[in-house]
Amino acid sequence: MQTPICQGLGIEFPLFAFSHARDVVVAVSKAGGMGVLGVAGYSPQRLKEELDWIDAHVGGKPYGVDLIVPNAHEAKAGASIDVEAMVGGLSQQHKDFAAQILASRGIDAGALEAERRNGAGFARNLADAGAASMEIAFQHPIKLIANALGVPPPLMIEMGKRHGVAVAALVGAKEHALAQAAAGVDVIIAAGTEAGGHCGEVSTLVLVPEVVQALEAAGHDTPVLAAGGIVTGSQMAAAMAMGAAGAWCGSVWLTTPESEASPVVKQKMLAASSRDTVRSRSRTGKPSRQLRSPWTDAWEADGAPKPLPMPLQTFISEPPLRLVDKLAEGGHAGAQELATYWVGQGVGLMNTTVSAGAVVQLFKEDFLRAYERLAACVGD
Repeated sequence: MQTPICQGLGIEFPLFAFSHARDVVVAVSKAGGMGVLGVAGYSPQRLKEELDWIDAHVGGKPYGVDLIVPNAHEAKAGASIDVEAMVGGLSQQHKDFAAQILASRGIDAGALEAERRNGAGFARNLADAGAASMEIAFQHPIKLIANALGVPPPLMIEMGKRHGVAVAALVGAKEHALAQAAAGVDVIIAAGTEAGGHCGEVSTLVLVPEVVQALEAAGHDTPVLAAGGIVTGSQMAAAMAMGAAGAWCGSVWLTTPESEASPVVKQKMLAASSRDTVRSRSRTGKPSRQLRSPWTDAWEADGAPKPLPMPLQTFISEPPLRLVDKLAEGGHAGAQELATYWVGQGVGLMNTTVSAGAVVQLFKEDFLRAYERLAACVGD
């Protein structure tokens, strides 16, 4: 496609694939889109290993990275988190509640304290490794770097300009988009509430034109990618008809063979309807959309404790959910019931398993059909 964002990034089709699976990133980039590796919480060493692998397999095609570098933490790079104090200070009520959910499905929660300490690297890396991770990312031939939490720190924007790498940021409201554009971000990703993972309250159908129009009125020509519930080419075409420059998708890759989702979760997603997700603070402390299960239902029930702020709630929820995943893969029926993962409302349209590269091709074909339908309506 001959669009500014395709020409600027060297891609054939403006479909961006956010994924934690490097195989998805490579497959999408090689199919003409742009794979973007989600690396939040990676240590610098692991980040280097993952990007080295992508470089060796992507055949020179453009790809990007998505990480979390909170602006407020920029001055704290290199500082350490007292994980023991953080874990030791967690609410006993919340820990007991998580254990009760497991026990209701026949799972012994006795090892959770050790799991909380063993899994603390994510929070530590978020605070300690931001600047180091950016340095490593910019040492690789990335074409885009996205910050998933707030306005990117000035260092990221400066390094992006120095290395010729587009800097992107996710927003859930037009006010956030205006702040990002004023800060110098090159690409804005408008993520509607239908999206999997962290999301706001405004639907994609409303948010995308609202952001596009607000930017135009303020004199910004920053391209906008539409995100949230988009799992087909016709949806992508609709978003571009509203002014978007392309689509940023995450959920649609989760049922591909290359994705990081467990086989149990993949099967649940394939069987799910668009109503089988829930937006809740119970997993991270911030609103995020995930596959509904007895685990998520318990946290939304009357009498459930109010989720702790991020990242404390992560220490409450992730260790039990890691245990659930392990047991589910081993055939534990109760764990299989509890199993969940982040996914958007587009899951109701994700009914078959095809490769990530085939998903890109299906997007292209469906996009073209949508274009032809609209063209036929207009006539000569």
